[in-house]
Amino acid sequence: MIPTITAFESSPDEGQGLARDMRVRWALEEVGQPYDVRLVSFKSMKEPTHRKLHPFGQIPTYEEGDLVLFESGAIILHIAERHAGLLPEDANARARAITWMFAALNTVEPPIVEREQVLYQEHGKPWYEERLPIIEERVRARLNDLSIRLGATDWLDGAFSGGDLLMVLVLRRLEGTGILKDYPNLSTYVARGEARPAYKRAFDAQLAVFTSKQPGRLYGVA
Repeated sequence: MIPTITAFESSPDEGQGLARDMRVRWALEEVGQPYDVRLVSFKSMKEPTHRKLHPFGQIPTYEEGDLVLFESGAIILHIAERHAGLLPEDANARARAITWMFAALNTVEPPIVEREQVLYQEHGKPWYEERLPIIEERVRARLNDLSIRLGATDWLDGAFSGGDLLMVLVLRRLEGTGILKDYPNLSTYVARGEARPAYKRAFDAQLAVFTSKQPGRLYGVA
């Protein structure tokens, strides 16, 4: 059965791969699983029909027969457990890959997202100039540890896994900030993920949603 995922009808990131449906798209592309996409507006995400799928009124959601999932990490774990390509066969390596999935979302991403919120929601507040360096220090503390752990290896633990997929997309949230430039091995790590054919297919598919809504542009044509 072909699953259906939801994505922004009009993405705030203008199709640059930061919306969280990108995570699910990439995972499905990596395992070679076809999928359908249902686009939702910001208004419809808060309506009862969508909240039955996602109680917090967000994206992505994942529907496969009677199964409905929300939260990108949970969706990717579901995909990885049912299709080869994102988790190792060895039980211990598999457990470590899942650990890295949780680490990306629970340890590395929170200070990065908090930094974004400070920039967009607290700029101009009296405490902004003091608060931003504190948050950036937290971001760098996580990056320091991650950089040391990654070292000169291609991926976090052996072959590419769902842990790498999530970690690459979390780190991508820092592109354009200049912070990743201080961690050359993390910068090349992200570039390595972006070079994967499955990533490129997922990115192009998400970008096509945005470009299709621009005057004089056709769906999927930049």
